[in-house]
Amino acid sequence: MSSDLSTAGGAASSDRFAMLALICLGVVLSMTPWFSATAILPELRDTWSMSPALAALMTIAVQAGFVAGALGMSLVNLADIVAPIRLMSAGAASAALFTGLLAAVDSAEAAAVLRFLTGAALALVYPPAMKLTTTWFVKGRGLAFGLVIGALTLGSAMPHLLRGLISTADWRVVVISAAGVSLAGALVFLLFLREGPHPYSRATFDLRQAGRVFRSRPVLLANMGYFGHMWELYAMWAWLLVYAQQMLSGLGVQSPARMASMIVFIAIAAGSLGAIAGGVLADRFGRTLTTAGMLLTSAACALGVGLTFDGPLWLFMTVAVIWGASIVGDSAQFSAMVTEVADRHLVGTALTVQMGIGFLITIVTIQVLPLFAELLGGWRWSFLMLIPGPLVGAAAVLRLRQLPESLKIAQGLR
Repeated sequence: MSSDLSTAGGAASSDRFAMLALICLGVVLSMTPWFSATAILPELRDTWSMSPALAALMTIAVQAGFVAGALGMSLVNLADIVAPIRLMSAGAASAALFTGLLAAVDSAEAAAVLRFLTGAALALVYPPAMKLTTTWFVKGRGLAFGLVIGALTLGSAMPHLLRGLISTADWRVVVISAAGVSLAGALVFLLFLREGPHPYSRATFDLRQAGRVFRSRPVLLANMGYFGHMWELYAMWAWLLVYAQQMLSGLGVQSPARMASMIVFIAIAAGSLGAIAGGVLADRFGRTLTTAGMLLTSAACALGVGLTFDGPLWLFMTVAVIWGASIVGDSAQFSAMVTEVADRHLVGTALTVQMGIGFLITIVTIQVLPLFAELLGGWRWSFLMLIPGPLVGAAAVLRLRQLPESLKIAQGLR
């Protein structure tokens, strides 16, 4: 009898890691369209003679679409009504369609609309993927979430790799490739995924449900940590390419655009390892301490890239890679905290509210950062604007650690 139970337990463990691997694969593939326009921004500026504000809109439009999609989902409790796999498949396929159409338009304005729709489609992928993961993982959730966020980070970095590898090809090749990759992600979701042994009961439509998420103090503090993290994250991802190009040009490096693309890919992709490391640390030492440490490290790196702007190049790259790892290393843990302290019947809604507001904040920082650089007369110290976010976020999660509800986090490790 005990042998049968042991065999069943081993099979269940094998199943959950197989499902996690498939979730991560699908997320890598489906999130590739996110920065597909950012990676080719220099070419788009030349093609359509875009102003700096219109160039920023190429990234901001995706963020705005994600915000609209996420907040719209939370308003009608869609993530708690419709099965996650259906949402994820539809979102990835739609993102593929809108990204592919980008190659056919002939104006920045039309492209911005498609980028908005792409962001809205991806809102159907990210929060449901996190919720689906919780149906497979109760113990070890921090590491599981870290792997999913690592997959998201790698997917976000992929367009920079594509641009670096095919730098002589037309920019349309990059967006068409990204669209094809996202469509493959939709097929992975649809054909291979299933919910785990800890499913959620389906919620009913109720406009008051989202409001309940805001009235929970533990959820609010976890979200404050996430908001501080998001103040920094996407502005860094969106503008590090321009920053690196300016730095490399100042050092007299040949082919600065191609080298900058590879540096940005390496820095952003380092976030995948950071997210996994964050998950391991959170499950072993606690989520609040791990997130606070990651936030403070990334704040220090925002200062460090300015200090190394004049070289040497190896030191700048070292700081950029540490920044790329630490700036993502805490991301999954904020979502994990919310799933642990929120009402179980509203986990999907709580996640979409968190992400919707978080991405709303990114619109502000992505838009303001180049203006701040212009005010300073250059990019060198522009990332100083991002430092207040992680400092506020660290203070919030350390305050959450003091609440009795924090004992629900990481099975008591907090």
